Amino acid sequence: MKSVNIQEAKTHLSRHLKRVRQGETLIICDRNKPVAELRPLAPSRGPKRPLGVLRGSVVQMAESFNDPLSDEEMAAFTRGDPGADES
Repeated sequence: MKSVNIQEAKTHLSRHLKRVRQGETLIICDRNKPVAELRPLAPSRGPKRPLGVLRGSVVQMAESFNDPLSDEEMAAFTRGDPGADES
């Protein structure tokens, strides 16, 4: 890990970025006191999945899917919630 003062970092930024791209971490100092760390970013997670990739995979939904929850089911969801009604 290399330390450089602000002026050195400004003057040779391209050179320092090349080293960072190669995996090195650079500490930037102001009057020899560390103030920032310049390090390589983690690699991206890869290509994004296209929208609609699962289209048609849900063949049938239960008829009762959109029915209101019973009082017992609703209580299980709201138990311990300070904003829930205590009726």
